[in-house]
Amino acid sequence: MSTRLEGKNALVTGATSNIGRAIAEAFAAVGAHVVVTGRSAGRGKEVVDGIRTRGGRADFLQADLDGSAAASQTLAQEATRVLGGRIDVLVNNAGIFPPNNTATADAKTFDQVYAVNVKAPFFLTAAVAPAMAEAGSGAIINLGSWIARLGIPISALYSSTKGAMETLTRAWAAEFGPQGVRVNAISPGVVLTPAPGEIHPGEVMMKGTPAGRMGTPDAIANAAVYLASDESAFVHGIVLDVDGGRTAVAVIAG
Repeated sequence: MSTRLEGKNALVTGATSNIGRAIAEAFAAVGAHVVVTGRSAGRGKEVVDGIRTRGGRADFLQADLDGSAAASQTLAQEATRVLGGRIDVLVNNAGIFPPNNTATADAKTFDQVYAVNVKAPFFLTAAVAPAMAEAGSGAIINLGSWIARLGIPISALYSSTKGAMETLTRAWAAEFGPQGVRVNAISPGVVLTPAPGEIHPGEVMMKGTPAGRMGTPDAIANAAVYLASDESAFVHGIVLDVDGGRTAVAVIAG
């Protein structure tokens, strides 16, 4: 087992499926003690049991991050207790993606998406970062999205929340970086775990990219391990694109 995060305590939100689960599993595989959070206790137990079976350290905390300061503060307190008094790494991954466009997004949906995708990580960071700053070290990783910077004709609401998280990444890097807390973000491309034999519509979005295919959650998890580890000690305030070249490169077919 690698020891890149040996001795580190990590809190990963939305860690019962897809990208969050992959990050939690990757952190545990390189030595971190991970608190897995999510709304489903059953899925949380599955993730934790799998990590422990492979020799890693993990615990589950059920949490519904609804955007209230109280919910975020409670999770921060409980995670700090479970992790023995210290959180070294926070991954703000939990989020919702409603399939709507601007005309069909009602006020209730608007408020819910901003509550989960922006307010919850804002208040969770507010509850965790000061203790990191007092300790003189820590790493916060936010999840952005490629569609925050490359416009597509759907999901404007979701895109705007991810743009907010990328902006907060830079602001928090300026606010907490001088106290030793590194804040960075990952911007995933089209990332899904494909079902055997299934052709997903997301494949179309990756045509004309260097990768030419969708990514898997492991690709994002590997980037998160780097940003959480001491290997990225000189990295502050970046948005790391892990998107197969979608936002940076156009491949011209011959």
